[in-house]
Amino acid sequence: MVEYVILVDENDKEVGIEEKMDAHIKRKLHRAFSIFVYNSKGELLLQQREKSKYHCGGLWTNTCCSHPRPGEELKDAIHRRLKEEMGFDCELKEKFSFLYKAKFDNGLTENELDHVFVGFSDKTPNINLQEVEDYKLISISDLKKDILKNPDDYTSWFKMALKKLHK
Repeated sequence: MVEYVILVDENDKEVGIEEKMDAHIKRKLHRAFSIFVYNSKGELLLQQREKSKYHCGGLWTNTCCSHPRPGEELKDAIHRRLKEEMGFDCELKEKFSFLYKAKFDNGLTENELDHVFVGFSDKTPNINLQEVEDYKLISISDLKKDILKNPDDYTSWFKMALKKLHK
């Protein structure tokens, strides 16, 4: 199935659509979102990206991340994708958005305007094994220590967003 992303300018104004892989090859700025879900103990739910993903396979990242589809509202996309990847849903609130660009070893480049959402849930994930290799809950202090010790185990956008959420 061919997937498309929404191309945007730096103010998040839609300027077109592009096939997802082409957008990553051509380094075109597109809309994305990252979801951070915490439990009642304050632990963050992380996912390990499925190993064969088109980039960053096997790396740890935030609870869920993806792109809204053309014509899909961001508020609908975040809930759709959280259910698709992690098998549950919860209330989500947008905290901020940021621009980032990261080039990967396979020649692809992420050039995204990433909207960051936060939610709270004690539900047990029912992961989609085509998207997610594994998951874990971790305290922010333990997570920060592990990122310092093993920075290459985590996605670039996750580390950037985490710094903004937990200054």
